[in-house]
Amino acid sequence: MSEQADIIFSDEQAQLLEIAETFSANKSPIDAVRRQLTAANSIEADMWREIADLGWLGIAIPEEYGGSGLGLAEVVTIVEPMGRNLFSSPLISTTLAAQAILLSGSEEQKSQWLPRLAGGTVAALALTEAHGDWDLSNLTCAATRHGDQLTLNGGKTFVTDANLADLFLVSVELDGAPAMVIVEASDLCEGALRQEVVIDESRRSHALNLDGVAVSNDNLLPAANLHRLHLAACLMYAAEMCGGTAGVINVTVDYLTTRRQFDHFIGAYQALKHPMVDALVGLEQARSHLYHAATVFDMAEGRGEVAVRMAKAQAADAFAFASDRAIQFHGAFGFTYECDAQLYRRRALWCEQQHGDSAHHRRHLAGLLLDQAV
Repeated sequence: MSEQADIIFSDEQAQLLEIAETFSANKSPIDAVRRQLTAANSIEADMWREIADLGWLGIAIPEEYGGSGLGLAEVVTIVEPMGRNLFSSPLISTTLAAQAILLSGSEEQKSQWLPRLAGGTVAALALTEAHGDWDLSNLTCAATRHGDQLTLNGGKTFVTDANLADLFLVSVELDGAPAMVIVEASDLCEGALRQEVVIDESRRSHALNLDGVAVSNDNLLPAANLHRLHLAACLMYAAEMCGGTAGVINVTVDYLTTRRQFDHFIGAYQALKHPMVDALVGLEQARSHLYHAATVFDMAEGRGEVAVRMAKAQAADAFAFASDRAIQFHGAFGFTYECDAQLYRRRALWCEQQHGDSAHHRRHLAGLLLDQAV
């Protein structure tokens, strides 16, 4: 087998997966998810503290900055079971913010921010703009220099958990090139956050107005590796969608094996059996792509990018198919708000649209695979 095709699943990953499965199942049963839909925040402060105490926020942060010195492959094994149980938290955004600082920040910035992120400081990503382009370098939000300060103008959309965030990682155009700036919550102007209505009601999403916000030049990251941040986000959402696919399959199988019609459990009918097999096959394909992408994420020559884009596309398709069938197989009840399958379908729609849907990634894959073939 070639190095490109390897899937490595370490003992650390296995242990983290087992712990995360138990934690997520206990902390996020479906009735707790429904209660959280109307809560002010996506997660309670005590539960976020538990996550921090478990060390999950520092998994991909080097030991010298207060982390565990592992990588994103280990974070994947935590995000997947969270997705299975529709667990909502700022773990993905906080992890990605730490990765951006680790990759693009100065030594002083790493020493200042990474220990705080590993210890429970909440970070939000402000990367998306109203035009909806998945190319993160297409920026209308800008920064201008004024002495030792940067003044920002413009706005961001779909900033998840902004109301909980202690800091924001903001992408801006500076001197004609993309840049990233760290903005603390205290730097924001009054009324800067406006809550958005989104398809996944377990999320808390906000529009962020940055007009007039001023930060120190020290908050500017020396390098803006938006492309790698984009791929890391795709990997995380692929993990969440794989987990969601497994979760909605469980919900559907439970219904098919308890609902009776014409003196038979409806799961006995082949018209329902066969699509469930297709859903399970789709899940296994998606998980294979996911853990391959996690293994080769850091590989050069475009191999990591190819694997991540494949994983995101496959996971989106698998989750969409499984959640669609879940609603269909629940009959008329499936189209009501009380059906749990609705929650998974909403999560599938949200995750697919974050950082590119399956069609978007396949368009990029066409060129990448051609380049590698040449």
